[in-house]
Amino acid sequence: MTESMTSRHHENANDLRDRITTGCIKPGARLPSEAALADRYRVSTVTLRRALAVIQGEGLIEKIHGKGNFVRRPLRKIMYVGGWGTLDPWTAADVALHVTVRRATVQARGHLATLLKLPAGSPLAEFVCVSHTGDAPHGLARVYIPRDLAPAGVLDQQTLCREAVTRFAVLCAPPAVVRETVRARPPTPEEASTLRTHSTAPILAITRVATDATGRVVEAAFLAFPGDRVDAVFTTHAMTYERQTRA
Repeated sequence: MTESMTSRHHENANDLRDRITTGCIKPGARLPSEAALADRYRVSTVTLRRALAVIQGEGLIEKIHGKGNFVRRPLRKIMYVGGWGTLDPWTAADVALHVTVRRATVQARGHLATLLKLPAGSPLAEFVCVSHTGDAPHGLARVYIPRDLAPAGVLDQQTLCREAVTRFAVLCAPPAVVRETVRARPPTPEEASTLRTHSTAPILAITRVATDATGRVVEAAFLAFPGDRVDAVFTTHAMTYERQTRA
């Protein structure tokens, strides 16, 4: 990339950013086509796409396949409560929140079999849940339960089941221990497409493993949230240790 090309695409990004942040282009508005923008700025479509990638990476626009580039509406952040393995009740109670669920039976393989402490090939119930506020996706959960622990009615229209799905909570019986591993990373192509986020924008990825009182792993879940749409809160409790004195 030449220095002039680098300068031009940053100039184009700066102009589009200014037009969006000052309200000249309103939230939800569709940008002109890439060809029209390239013609307006008198640059190639390659340079124009680099400019769009800059402001998309900043979260100002989103590209919807087959429709074009749109100015993103301000998104309310959700809260994930660590230790309970769930979205906070206020988020779950939002009337605009809805969750789609896809169910399947799969086999335990590789890392998943290791997490669940099951032989490879063991049958699992898989639940793929995507939460939306309005038309904006803000969370993706893949939940795996040993098939013998997931009765057919686990997601029937019962109040507790609906609440568990809405809050991304543990779907099986209340566990004795929930272990969560949290990290920031780039999204996979599937996550970027489902959550409508840029491939370079970090997501908050949580691996959750639930264990019952006997030590059996009863559920493993992989949660993904766009980093700009979630806060994760973890509360620790101080423990007091008493020294034992020798007689």
